[in-house]
Amino acid sequence: HQLEEKVGVQIRAETIEGYEKKYQKDVEELQLKMKTEKERLKTEIEEKLSLELLDLQEQVKEKNIALGEKQKQELELRKHQRELEEKQKNLELEIVKKVDEETRKIEARVTEQINQANYLKELEKDKQLSDLKKQIDELKRKAEQGSQQTQGEVAELGLEELLKEQFPDDEIESVSKGVKGGDLIQKVVSKAGKYCGTILWESKNTKNWSDKWLSKLRDDQRNIKADIAILATSVLPDSVTHFSLVENIWVCDFAYTVDLVSALRTGIIEVTTAKLSAIGKDEKIEALYGYLSGTEFKQRIEGLVESFVTLRENLDQEKRAMEQIWAKREKQIYRAVNQVAGMYGDMKGIIGTALPKVDRLELPSPDND
Repeated sequence: HQLEEKVGVQIRAETIEGYEKKYQKDVEELQLKMKTEKERLKTEIEEKLSLELLDLQEQVKEKNIALGEKQKQELELRKHQRELEEKQKNLELEIVKKVDEETRKIEARVTEQINQANYLKELEKDKQLSDLKKQIDELKRKAEQGSQQTQGEVAELGLEELLKEQFPDDEIESVSKGVKGGDLIQKVVSKAGKYCGTILWESKNTKNWSDKWLSKLRDDQRNIKADIAILATSVLPDSVTHFSLVENIWVCDFAYTVDLVSALRTGIIEVTTAKLSAIGKDEKIEALYGYLSGTEFKQRIEGLVESFVTLRENLDQEKRAMEQIWAKREKQIYRAVNQVAGMYGDMKGIIGTALPKVDRLELPSPDND
């Protein structure tokens, strides 16, 4: 009986040991599985959390970028708005400056034109010019009818009025028709009121030149004892350009009459003055007459006339140039004003009533009519 108990105890002990070993083994396997599963779960969770963290970080980054872009856009928008406001202010100031500047130029131009117009009106009021204009217009009307005699009357009348205007101290007399002695007699009088000599004028306004005019004028010169004879003609001989001494007769076109006679008058007055200071000195008088009829006096007169002609041509050239400059500037002013007005209209269409009002670019109100 004790043996059975010992055997039973031994068997139970072995069984318990076997169970313990198996249990220990199962526990170890379970612990291993749990460890493995724990590591797997840990890895899985870490990966999942890492992915979610990356996603969150990316979202935060994107939101930060979006926020930064929004802030940047807002800053750019504010900056652009400030620039537009600054440009608007500068544009308004520039418009006002340009309008004021162009207005001053236009007012100056208008004032100048008004002054010129007033000056011309004063000239028109002058009775002498008015009468001359009427007479010339009437004679021109007759000239268009083809009458050479009437054309000559126009030239003679115009020449007479021109000489009276240019040399008010001289006595200008018209020779009656049918009386021999040229067309006009000009008695040269110095500033001191001293009679110095006589110039005989003949005017021709025809289409063809005739040498007979020279011989006739020389005869008329001798008849009235004129010191100098001048033939003013619309047609010149082939050898003459503008003016020249031809067979002791001064020949010139109408455009150079004043220049020529100015030089000749100077010579006549100088010779008369010299003659008066040389009374009783026959040799000096003869020398003076020789000088007056010689080549040297002719050359001097031609030189004086050429100087007058050059001065007048330069003056005419300057007048034409200034008229071109004025016309060009006037167009530039109108163009600039139109551009400013157009720009003002564009800005007003964009900005509206916020644009400062420029009175000179606005239509007048009905109350101002």
